Amino acid sequence: MRSLLRTPLVSDTARPLVRDSSLVWLACAVVGVSFGAVSVAGGLPVWVPVLMSVLVYAGSAQFSAVGVLIAGGGPLAAAATGLLLNTRTAAFSLAVAEILGPGRAARFLGAHLVTDETVAFALAQPDPLRRRVAFWVSGLGLFAAWNAGVLCGAFAGSALGDTATYGLDAAFPAVLVALVLPALRTDGGVRRSALLGAVVALAATPFVPAGVPVLAALGGLLLHGRGGRPGEKADGGSAAREEGAV
Repeated sequence: MRSLLRTPLVSDTARPLVRDSSLVWLACAVVGVSFGAVSVAGGLPVWVPVLMSVLVYAGSAQFSAVGVLIAGGGPLAAAATGLLLNTRTAAFSLAVAEILGPGRAARFLGAHLVTDETVAFALAQPDPLRRRVAFWVSGLGLFAAWNAGVLCGAFAGSALGDTATYGLDAAFPAVLVALVLPALRTDGGVRRSALLGAVVALAATPFVPAGVPVLAALGGLLLHGRGGRPGEKADGGSAAREEGAV
């Protein structure tokens, strides 16, 4: 991995990606501060959110698991809640499996870094090299920013007050919308899948627990890839799209 990042071509590719992903890192750090503060203010010791963020690294699933613990639920109930909300990353992992690079170490570490943001940022790139570099640049930066934010928030504890008043819950959705807009503009299959997923999620929201609508939205993937796009051949469409995007 280090040898890959040191090559001149990759270094030139990484610089603009660092610039573009820095805002996502900042949003991640801010939400991490919120998670650390909420956890400690709810009565958990500092080491719980800090260790969870390093080993689990699951964002919204961590919020849900900590919410169960603070409400008096047991560790098994908290773990089950987190696992349910985080099952969407299984689909994300399939999308980036070929991006991570060869070798067990790259795949093991890459699997730990798979998040909504890293996948969206990587798949928004126009060619395989940029996708791989974007995944690792955004993934490592997000991991560092999230854990730094959680550590700061955990030590701040209840001093920050009610973190919901700062509107931090809107930070990640806004970032994700910005990341997926290019794909929505250029890919009709993605647009159809996103529309169906949004409809399913909105319809399910009043009736199911928080987080489940996100999983239900994966039903939109049923539309993806169905039918060829106008002007593309079955064997050359992918290459034509990549050449046109560069």
